[in-house]
Amino acid sequence: MPKRAEDDRDKLGASLPAEQTQARRFSTARAAQSGALHEDYAELIADLLAATGEARPTDIARRLGVSHATAIKTIARLKRDGLATGAPYRGVFLTKKGLALAERAKARHRLVVDTLLALGVPPEAAEADAEGMEHFVSEPTRTAFLQFLKSLRSLSAPALEDVGARPRSHLRGATRSPSPPDQEVPSMARRGARERGAKGRAPAV
Repeated sequence: MPKRAEDDRDKLGASLPAEQTQARRFSTARAAQSGALHEDYAELIADLLAATGEARPTDIARRLGVSHATAIKTIARLKRDGLATGAPYRGVFLTKKGLALAERAKARHRLVVDTLLALGVPPEAAEADAEGMEHFVSEPTRTAFLQFLKSLRSLSAPALEDVGARPRSHLRGATRSPSPPDQEVPSMARRGARERGAKGRAPAV
């Protein structure tokens, strides 16, 4: 092998993480992909039940953009895994385990959306991007997102909602709504301008 090729290989090897570390990262990503489907279905079923009182396979298929046969197959997997139950002509219902999964998925989705909004991502893009990102947020990352939002809360008025403490009643509606626009954090420049203006006012008589 030419010396230049050997040098390039050595540089590449030096920049790569340890084999076990990289394998663990990919394994975690594959596990998240495997659970993402269950989370999406459980979350949508919870939304439909809260909004309309029923979650029919036809409605689930349409809202997820999949065929009716695909929805039926995945719902059967949810039932086998103890996440859902159902009866003829009565649609799909979540078990206690399935509802807990839906609540975790919903809270994580809102956390990712609120973080993206705080970074300046447009609402529609934040909602769309969160659909893919939410399944891969690890516990350390989730904690970091919460701390980031809490730090913004101390600078903003009204305060940012603590998305990690949302009640179960948050599982309402078949669609998600972005965080209110009044949760933007004012820039240091605007705050400085207000302070300078206050100092320059004449005292009240």
